[in-house]
Amino acid sequence: MSIVSIDISSQVSSVAVLSAECVAAELSMQGALTHSETLMPHIETALHMARVKKEDLGGIAVSIGPGSFTGLRIGLAAAKMMSYALRIPLIAVPTLEALAHHYICEGVRLVALMDAQKGNVYAQEFSWRAGADGLVLHTERSLSILPLTEVISALEGTAQPVILLGDAMQKRTVSSFPEGVRLAPIHARMPRAACVGLAGLHRLQRGETDDPMTAAPLYLRRSEAEVLWEKLHGPEEVQ
Repeated sequence: MSIVSIDISSQVSSVAVLSAECVAAELSMQGALTHSETLMPHIETALHMARVKKEDLGGIAVSIGPGSFTGLRIGLAAAKMMSYALRIPLIAVPTLEALAHHYICEGVRLVALMDAQKGNVYAQEFSWRAGADGLVLHTERSLSILPLTEVISALEGTAQPVILLGDAMQKRTVSSFPEGVRLAPIHARMPRAACVGLAGLHRLQRGETDDPMTAAPLYLRRSEAEVLWEKLHGPEEVQ
């Protein structure tokens, strides 16, 4: 059974077609075109490359954030449309959970960081532990918004190796890291549809699917546009 997975939670547009056996096709790019211009053509291209028909898909997984407000809305809208039209399960995958699927191994602290603007990051820590059916992902620290410098300082003196994942490290506002802390290589740092797909397959195997009519992006704060509107027009009154 193959699924399509989508991640446009950052500046990277990424689409994959995969199954439990292999990633049949993946297309990721960061270019001048907007997500609204590239997403549907990328889905068509990935399906063609994988030689999979839409009618044969067993589900669609999509990154729901946190991340780019516009990207999350576009990605989720497309996934909902395909889920409803093709009558296939929708699997909503938190972005930082998907990032942890870059490193499926024991004995490492995985700290996923997405840019939250103004020196802050969306942060969540994971680890993989052995279970009855293989390695199982565990959340060690819940999702929160923190200053990047605070997150890095808290890793001082770590007993286990730490891998930093996510687009928050692209700006490199931190010049050095504590001993035992290292940055993932660039190909394993940015959000990727294949990782969303792997997380989606795990959720699908557990029977965890989402209603395309009610699934929503995972926002921890308001967009800059909403904040600016409130400054200009004042808070909206509840009717």
